[in-house]
Amino acid sequence: MNVFYTVEGEAIAELTEKKSRFIATVRPVEDEDEAMAFIAEMKKKYWDARHNCSAYVVLEEKEDSTPELKSFKIKEKANDDGEPSKTAGSPILEVIKSAGLMKTAIVVTRYFGGVLLGTGGLVRAYSGAAALGIEAAVKVKMEYLNRIKVVTDYNSFGRLKTFAEGAGAKLLDSEFAENVATICLCDDTQYGMISSKMNEATAGKCKIELLEKNYFKN
Repeated sequence: MNVFYTVEGEAIAELTEKKSRFIATVRPVEDEDEAMAFIAEMKKKYWDARHNCSAYVVLEEKEDSTPELKSFKIKEKANDDGEPSKTAGSPILEVIKSAGLMKTAIVVTRYFGGVLLGTGGLVRAYSGAAALGIEAAVKVKMEYLNRIKVVTDYNSFGRLKTFAEGAGAKLLDSEFAENVATICLCDDTQYGMISSKMNEATAGKCKIELLEKNYFKN
């Protein structure tokens, strides 16, 4: 999985169904611990609500992951918080997955309005509130990229910019000292192109180091 989307910042949306209020709070989360902390925060905030149902999808680092080459597996969880089984948490989770989101958690808070909705009504209300929350959220693209460091002389720095920008890579910070050290984000194809062209242009005198392979906002 080279690309996924997540949300940026918090988003809140509300739906009313037969006098019950459903408040969806959507937030980006880095891992399961952060997701659980967010859910606990919402339960504390809406302590007087009948239910705080939730779901999240996160990426968990695999055991064979290394600092330079991070690898992940998907972890997801749903909680009905007292509603009938699979009428709340599971519908919220399906909305997250259908939207193609990861590193995302949603809590849908219900203030009971006195009218029973039935299982079908609950599913529609919780999924509808979650969908409104996602619709209100700002989405960002995350891509599995190489973060590299290119060290070259001043004369070759202009060539690096030309090669990197021509390949569609992103130049980040540059440090100007005895040489120029530039941090760059690139996919595997761009990485190979930059390495080949820079080594050719500098007769192998530039230094290219892979710092990290991870998901970055792109």
